[in-house]
Amino acid sequence: MNEATIRQFLKQVEKELNGNILPFWLTHLRDGKNGGFVGWMSNDLVVDEKAPKGLILHTRLLWTFSALARFLGDSRCEAMAHDAFEVLRRDFWDERYGGAYWQVGAEGPLRVQKKTYGQAFLIYGLAEYYRLTQTSKALAMAMEVFERLEKQALDEEYGGYWEVMERDWTLAAKQQLSEGDLVAPKSMNAHLHLLEAFTELYSVRPDGKVGRRLEELLEIFQRFILDGQTHHFGLFFERDWKWLTRRVSFGHDIEGSWLLYRAAQVLGEEKRGPQTAAVSLEIAEAVLREGLDADGSVLYERDEKGRTNAEKHFWCQAEAVVGFLNACQLSGRQEYLEAAWRLWRFIEDYQIDRTYGEWFWKLDARRKPDLSMPKVSEWKCPYHNSRACMETIQRLEMILKERVLNGQTVR
Repeated sequence: MNEATIRQFLKQVEKELNGNILPFWLTHLRDGKNGGFVGWMSNDLVVDEKAPKGLILHTRLLWTFSALARFLGDSRCEAMAHDAFEVLRRDFWDERYGGAYWQVGAEGPLRVQKKTYGQAFLIYGLAEYYRLTQTSKALAMAMEVFERLEKQALDEEYGGYWEVMERDWTLAAKQQLSEGDLVAPKSMNAHLHLLEAFTELYSVRPDGKVGRRLEELLEIFQRFILDGQTHHFGLFFERDWKWLTRRVSFGHDIEGSWLLYRAAQVLGEEKRGPQTAAVSLEIAEAVLREGLDADGSVLYERDEKGRTNAEKHFWCQAEAVVGFLNACQLSGRQEYLEAAWRLWRFIEDYQIDRTYGEWFWKLDARRKPDLSMPKVSEWKCPYHNSRACMETIQRLEMILKERVLNGQTVR
């Protein structure tokens, strides 16, 4: 890849962010009937006005628009971030017990459990909103959630955090994030997003306790969650970190590879930087060798019997672009850069919806989009692909600036 190709890559990502992703969410997200933001929208933009509204969507909206407002200097994004903060504070925040409800409706809270995954994204969004606005209330809320997790969800005996708490933060009898997940007291997914959340909270407020927990999470990932032989993450665990499945999620692997290194960077290179960089590269290498289809796209998962699910989910493709660029920057190896570029062209050709905007949730093994999947839902939001665009733009600019492709550092 020469400099002209890298600049073409950069230009296409900028165009996608500014010409498709951002306009879609600025145009279609407002709920004109109930206020706030819509909870569910079909692929062809039909809104379900009665749909409940989920914590994950709204915390990710807070993060996305806060990050975009800083990245683009766009006042429209800043206004959306303010509104997302107000919706979370008004409708989701539990004034009695602290933390946020999992789901709300027009009449109030619907599902009031405090799921660790959801609280992690609340911290993540609030930290980014504080970075944008310096609003003390946002930082105070983020720290309150952190302390609630410390007091009620932390497993002091085995380390890590329980999956689900009741509204009053007592331990829930059934430990399960969603119906599609295993019943398990601990998951890779929750801990990955706690790592992500604590990273950004520590970056805006370098509190010693937050830093220690972030270091502990890095240790947990490398001791218990990551298989040091295969370089894949486990997904679900018993309380003592015994693996409950050997299923492999290639999207989570590559997403985790760069988020682990981001955490080490925020903590300080001298603490865990070299060790975490090596681990990050091992994970990226495993995905590069085992997790890509012939067209360069990321396969969804592999089950315990070695059977591959060849669906192409939008978030996996987005995270892999960043993960491969991160691996290129850490190693200087051009094959990672080429993998990111090839994957981006797959996204351009197949994952982007050229009719209604945004990205298709998933494609089948033949690249046919599943039109039954929504464009907006509790789980479908602009977090993965907008973040991927911002990260890609910054990383490609850095690669160009450092002249990585001139033969000095690329092998």
